[in-house]
Amino acid sequence: MDALKRFGISLPAGLLNRFDREITEKGYQNRSEAFRDLIRQYLVKRDLDKNEEIVGVLSLVYDHHVPSLSNHLNDLQHNYHEHILSNTHIHLDHQNCLEVIILKGRYSDVKRLSDRIIGTRGVKHGDLSFTSTGKNLTGV
Repeated sequence: MDALKRFGISLPAGLLNRFDREITEKGYQNRSEAFRDLIRQYLVKRDLDKNEEIVGVLSLVYDHHVPSLSNHLNDLQHNYHEHILSNTHIHLDHQNCLEVIILKGRYSDVKRLSDRIIGTRGVKHGDLSFTSTGKNLTGV
């Protein structure tokens, strides 16, 4: 493990108070742990090689009354079946559905599929959250 280094950060009091409340709610023992997680998250996304293998979760909300949308989303997932590990479909109300798709593969392939799904007419909102298991995240 790398040696720990101490450093200071200057923040407006209100921002620090909000941060402290948030990390307390999430169960962090101290600010250092929270800052380490934020820095790792930033570096994983910044340093990601487009050929690196990732795992991701694509969540989307869509209007199931849009003609052929469900079929189109199914077709896209079948065309990229090698990247789909699992999916869950939930009926939120009479008009809206939530779909959660768990993906794995090269970042460039997973991102391309996610963008195509999110950009489909009738998808109201979509978000890809991902991480890499290939990096040594303790010392980054």
